[in-house]
Amino acid sequence: MDRKKALVVGIDYYPGQELHDSVSDAREVAQLFRRHGDDEPNFDVELFTAPVPKPDGNIPPPEDPDAEISPKGGITKDLLRDRIKALFEGDSDIVLFYFSGHGSLTSVGGTLITTDIKKAEDGLEMNDVLIWANNSQAREKVIILDCCHSGAFGSANTSNKLYEISEGMIVFTAALPAQQAMESNSRGHGVFTELLAEALNGAAADLLGQVTPGAIYHYVDQALGSWEQRPIFRTNVTGWTPLRKVPPGPDSPAIPRAMLRNIVRYFPTAEDEYKLTPEYEASDPGHDPKKVAIFTDLRTLAGVDLVVPVDEDHLCWAAMHSKSCKLTTLGKRYWWLVKHNRV
Repeated sequence: MDRKKALVVGIDYYPGQELHDSVSDAREVAQLFRRHGDDEPNFDVELFTAPVPKPDGNIPPPEDPDAEISPKGGITKDLLRDRIKALFEGDSDIVLFYFSGHGSLTSVGGTLITTDIKKAEDGLEMNDVLIWANNSQAREKVIILDCCHSGAFGSANTSNKLYEISEGMIVFTAALPAQQAMESNSRGHGVFTELLAEALNGAAADLLGQVTPGAIYHYVDQALGSWEQRPIFRTNVTGWTPLRKVPPGPDSPAIPRAMLRNIVRYFPTAEDEYKLTPEYEASDPGHDPKKVAIFTDLRTLAGVDLVVPVDEDHLCWAAMHSKSCKLTTLGKRYWWLVKHNRV
C-alpha cells in the first residue's frame, strides 16, 4: 500500500479580518482525501483548523475531535511552519499540503497568513514552503493553495533557482499572483475549493474512476470564466498518480472494470464492427437473453462515448435494423489499454 500523508489547514480566525469558508473548506477536503469513494483508505490526513471564536470567546469544538485539531488562539506561524516541515520529512510515496486562509503578496513574494500575523510581510513565505518541498525525499509532492495571491507560489525568479519546482511536484493555486481568491458565503465553501471538491467527488474522474491532478485542473479551469479568478497549475512530473478514486455512480463517469475489459471480446480488433440484430433488443419478441446482456454492456459503453452505432442515430435502432456498432476514437484508446493489460 502506498505511503500517503496530507496536511490540511483551514483558518477563519483572523482578528478583525475573519473569513467564513476556510474551515469548512479544509474539513471537506480532509474528508475527501482520507478515503476513496468506495470508503477504502487513501491519505493519512492531519487536519488543523482555526474557527472564529464564539461571542463568549470560546472556540467552537472540532466536528471530529479524533481527526481535527483546533488550537486555542488559532493557528500560529510557528505551528504552521513546524507541521509543513514535518509533512515533507521522510520518504513517503505522496505528500500533500492544502491551505485555505488569507494569503498576501509582498516585495519578497507571497506569504501565508496565520492567526497571529499582523503584517503581511511577517507571514510564512511561500518560497520557504517551496524550498522544504523541493528538498523532500517524497516521491511526489502536491501543494494546493486556496488563498489570495496564491499564484505567487513557485513564480519564476532567475536570481534563485530554489524557486523552481523539483521533480515530482504538482502545484495548484486558486488565483494568479495579483488576484484574490473568492469566498462563496451562500454555499459555505470558497469558489476554488468548491470546484476542487466536485472534481474529487467524481466530476473529474475518468472511466476507471481515477481523479488525476491534470483532470482536476481541467475541471476547475473550465468552470471559471476569463474574468474570474484564474487557477494556476504547475507540474514537474512524468505521469499522473490518481489523488482519489471513485466507483461508478450518478456523480462519476466510471464504469465497472469487468465491463470495460469486455471491450476486447466484443471488438477483437480496434477497427472491428459488432453486428447487431433485433435479438439484442429486449423489447423485441424474439430477443435472446444472452444477447440482451451484451447489448446492455454496449449501451453503457455508448453512454460514455466509447461505442457508436453505424448508420443510425441510436444503438437501439441499429439493433432493430440489423446494423452494427463500432469503437469511437476514445473507445479505441481504452481498447488498447485493455489489450495491453493496463486495465
